[in-house]
Amino acid sequence: MVLIALLTALMASPVGASRPPRGEIVADVRCVDDPAQGYALYLPSTYTADREWPVIFAFDPGGRGLNPVERYKAAAEKYGYIVAGSNNSRNGSWDITKAAVSAMTHDVATRFSIAMKREYVAGMSGGSRVALGVALSSQGIAGVFASSAGYPDSRPRTELAFPVFETAGTEDFNWIEMRQMARALKTPHRLAIFEGGHIWLPADVATEGVEWMEIQAMKSGRKPRAQAEIDSIYAERIAKVDQTGDHVDAEQSAAVSAIVEDFTGLEDVTRFSAKAKQLAADKRVRDELKKDVDLETKETATNQIILGEESLLTDSAHRAGALKQLRERWKALSEAAKVPEDTPERRMARRVLGGLSVRLSEGGMTQDPEYLAIVREYRPARPGR
Repeated sequence: MVLIALLTALMASPVGASRPPRGEIVADVRCVDDPAQGYALYLPSTYTADREWPVIFAFDPGGRGLNPVERYKAAAEKYGYIVAGSNNSRNGSWDITKAAVSAMTHDVATRFSIAMKREYVAGMSGGSRVALGVALSSQGIAGVFASSAGYPDSRPRTELAFPVFETAGTEDFNWIEMRQMARALKTPHRLAIFEGGHIWLPADVATEGVEWMEIQAMKSGRKPRAQAEIDSIYAERIAKVDQTGDHVDAEQSAAVSAIVEDFTGLEDVTRFSAKAKQLAADKRVRDELKKDVDLETKETATNQIILGEESLLTDSAHRAGALKQLRERWKALSEAAKVPEDTPERRMARRVLGGLSVRLSEGGMTQDPEYLAIVREYRPARPGR
């Protein structure tokens, strides 16, 4: 589906609908041609119809369009983006989602003046799979903001026709998926990890993402080069790195390398190029990265073991032993998840428990009554999205 191509003819037609207010979030804008469809909306306070504006079409896994619009509002105001979050697209039927995508993009394109080369899609969890699905099946998407989930077909890719800003929480059960997606990609991408679980990215991370997309747009020619804006974003990135001084860890190494990657050709990155090489070669950084990979391996193995033990519950010869093992594993994970100190092991336990709990709620786990009693005893409270 090519979003803008399908709407070009419509852009010339009269709007024929009242315009929502600027500078404030509107929770539910009804689509003119299909009033059963709606979306949350933010128009920058400076919006006028005599120029074109970049737009972010966003998708929440539960059809709560306010979630992404609230997260991207500050960035949208600062950098002049329209943000629309579907109130109809949600996990479940792909036909419902396609109708929601079509209705929202149609309505936004007919009501407002949008930049054809600056059309972005964003999503979280199942909504991220929708966003990536739209981008993969379209031509000309400017970029994707992918939060807490990857490709809709689970097929690994090394190249994409659009830049991707990925995010995940430290306790997000899709943390591994997002890390693996980022490691595989050779085309422009960025992975931002924040403190939290399987939730929408915080507003400050959303602003980082929009700033990164601004740089990508100028590098690709989708947006005319604005040196003052480049200098401002560059200064902010430098300040964050310089704040940490001589601190050495994998996060610092990634931040310095990202400055070099993002601003080569736009700014003088000589001192950061040297520092990036130095940090990448530092044993402390290499050891930390290896530990992260080892933790991924352990986390994957833990999930596979639990799945294997669940499969034995229908085998009368192994059922009792499987229940015993599963109880011990859930108890151990629950205890590890509750320790007061924030450690990599605690985060891993919370990710595993979170993933198991979601799988249960989505019907992907055995419905054995005795096993469900164990799950209810040890499963964590599920945070809001």
